[in-house]
Amino acid sequence: MEQRLDFYQASPEAIKALIALEVAIGKLGLEPSLLELVKLRASQINGCAYCVDLHTSDARKKGETERRLYAVCVWSETPFFTPRERAALAWTEAITRVADTHAPDTHYELLRAEFSDSEMVALTMAVGVINTWNRISIGFRKTLTA
Repeated sequence: MEQRLDFYQASPEAIKALIALEVAIGKLGLEPSLLELVKLRASQINGCAYCVDLHTSDARKKGETERRLYAVCVWSETPFFTPRERAALAWTEAITRVADTHAPDTHYELLRAEFSDSEMVALTMAVGVINTWNRISIGFRKTLTA
């Protein structure tokens, strides 16, 4: 697959704004390890190979285990994730697939049981940002390097 364009070069101001939003979300108190799981799961759902590779690597650097990384795609079928992580992953799936799910009440109740109001907003923003990165990377065929 060939990259269509370098979106960093094509629109640096737009990319700087997206990066600034991501940095701001990172300062809102959610655990970095949780954010990496969310980014990985959304990227898996969206089929963004570049982002799956990136967030798997980033999660490893932050101490994530191989076993849990392999299980993110089947998180609901494993005992490896905490209730807080499970709520975040369920919400990530619901928001990433919002056209199909409409963010069901059951997922919201799981989220509400584990997160404060401000954390729920931060998590939802994080899901939105990774979905934006996925769409940019997939649309312009961001390429992996070996």
